[in-house]
This record gives sequence, structure tokens and C-alpha cells, in this order.
Amino acid sequence: MKKLQTRIEIISDLKESSAVFAEAGEIIRSGGLVAFPTETVYGLGANGLDAEACAKIYEAKGRPSDNPLILHVADRAMIDCAATVTEMAERVLAAFAPGPVTVILPKRDAVPPSVTGGLSTVGIRMPDNDVARALIRAAGAPIAAPSANRSGRPSPTTATAVFADMDGKIPLVLDGGPCRFGVESTIVDCTGERAEILRPGAVTREMLTEVLGELAPPPVLREGEAPRAPGMKYTHYAPLAPLTLIAAPWEKMGEAFRAAVREATAEGKRPGLIVSRETAEEIAGLVPLENIAVTGSAGDLSTMAANLYESLRYFDDKNADILFAEAVGEAGLGVAIMNRLKKAAGGRIRFYN
Repeated sequence: MKKLQTRIEIISDLKESSAVFAEAGEIIRSGGLVAFPTETVYGLGANGLDAEACAKIYEAKGRPSDNPLILHVADRAMIDCAATVTEMAERVLAAFAPGPVTVILPKRDAVPPSVTGGLSTVGIRMPDNDVARALIRAAGAPIAAPSANRSGRPSPTTATAVFADMDGKIPLVLDGGPCRFGVESTIVDCTGERAEILRPGAVTREMLTEVLGELAPPPVLREGEAPRAPGMKYTHYAPLAPLTLIAAPWEKMGEAFRAAVREATAEGKRPGLIVSRETAEEIAGLVPLENIAVTGSAGDLSTMAANLYESLRYFDDKNADILFAEAVGEAGLGVAIMNRLKKAAGGRIRFYN
């Protein structure tokens, strides 16, 4: 891939940045890539109706070609050019769009197979972010966009994190500030008899049940089966150092981390810890302060989700060669947080009772 000069443009006012959006829209229309913020994570965007442009996304990320992309739209009319909207999807869109939800729908012929991983369905999302929607309008077409990171790495929630992974690979990053939610959108398959969550996110199972009634059970991807949505098949979100989750009752969390750190240091390793504020206070002095990343208060799952990926990236340039992260309860937003942590850890979890 030809090395490009990558620049970051800070967007503080949409009108004052009209020339930047015009340029970014032209890059997309011409088959190029632009990174942009959403309310979830930063996306790496290309014209979602241009197969050659979308192929550049896979090349820039090192992304497997059977891992589908999501089409981002600016309004309801743009959905109809890409997909057939089911009655179930209409209810999801009415309740949660614009917002952190993606609906899986039957695709129209205008959407190339390279976007959908060869599937007959496509994921559609309307981001709740003014910069994202302004870019889509400037491009005049749905924008296909996975997270703007190297494949398998933690997703970026700041323009700086995008630059770290995409410098020299894309011409432009639109900096709209930190992302609000910090974990990718909930993906809901709306093509069957019952809605099915393919990837958990900020729109929780409980929220969807209120709108749709009973949902299908969580899917299990069988060996050899093509993933129906991003994040179903491959290891994702991994920091550079190997990560293990620590799962323990709240009253024993500090003890569990002390045991894990003792074992690691006895093996000559330098642990880094990703913990809640309460656990950080309990284990103060256990490791150097710079080797602790605090995601937020234990009861504040929204803050913990927003800080999750930056916490994983924090240790990339720190003196730590093994990481331990605090598990959270798998209810509500905790389902999405644990989904990302388990994938980042490759399934490594230590249970303490």
C-alpha cells in the first residue's frame, strides 16, 4: 500500500469546517478513505457502494475479507437505497436511531458483496454524531466503516488513537473529540421471526426487549460458518501485552489481584492492571502507579465502557509485559463490556471464589 501523508482536522464547528467536509466528501467519492468519529468509536470510512473503495478498508486494517462491514447513513431515505427495511427494523430504528444500534437487513443489489462478506444481508446504522452525518451527506452515499484501527487491536475512541494505527495509510482523520459510548454499536438481526443480538452494545438486551418482545437466544458461531456481523469470529480489541481477566466477588477483588500480581512477579514479569477506582484504591502500592489504568467507578458502567479501549491502549508504551483486567457483572451494559474484554483476552479468565 502506498504511504500517504495523514493529517488530522479538528472539527469544532460544522459550518466553519465546511471546506474540510467538502474535501472529505470528495475523498470518499473518489474511492479514498477518511476516518471519522461516531458516538461509539472512530470509523474508517469508504464509499459503501464502491467495491474497490471498500477493498481499501480491508487492506488498511489487515482485516479478513469475510468479516462484514457496516453501512453508515445520514437519514432514513439513504437506508432504502441499500436495504429492504423489515417491520421489526422499523421499530428498532424508531426507538433507537440515530444511535448506537445496527440493524441487519436484506441488502439491495447496489451494495457490493465485498461489503457484506458475500452475505445476502447488510448491517445499517445511523450514527448519533453530527460530524459523522455531515461527512455522509458530503459524500452523498452510505459510508462503509469498521473501527479505524489495525485489525485485532483495541478500537480507537480518539483521533490520536486513530493516527497511531492509520498514519501513512489514509489521507484524513476528522477529529470530533472523544467518543461518548466507547464500545461499538449493538448489532440486531431483524431478518428472522425474532430479533437476534449478534453483538452487544450500549442498546442493551433489556432495552430491545421492551420494544420487540422476546428475543432469540445469543447465537453461537459454528466452525466454518461465515460471520453475520463484525466481531463474531475473530479475536478483537487485543492490547500488545497478553491480557487475563480477573473475576471475583467484589469483597475478594483486591485479594484476587494481589494473588495474580504475586504469581506474575515471581515469574519475572511486569504486570499492568486495568481496574475500577475502588479496586485501585484497595491495591494501592501493589504495582507502580503508572502501571494502573482506572476505567471508572465500579457502579458506573457507562464511564467504564467509554474508557475501556483507551485503558487497553494505555499500556502499549508502558513497562508492562502482562496485563490483568477486572471483570464486571454481565447485565445491561456489562454484557458489552465483558464481550470486548473476553475477546481482548482471548478467553483467558481467572476465577476467584
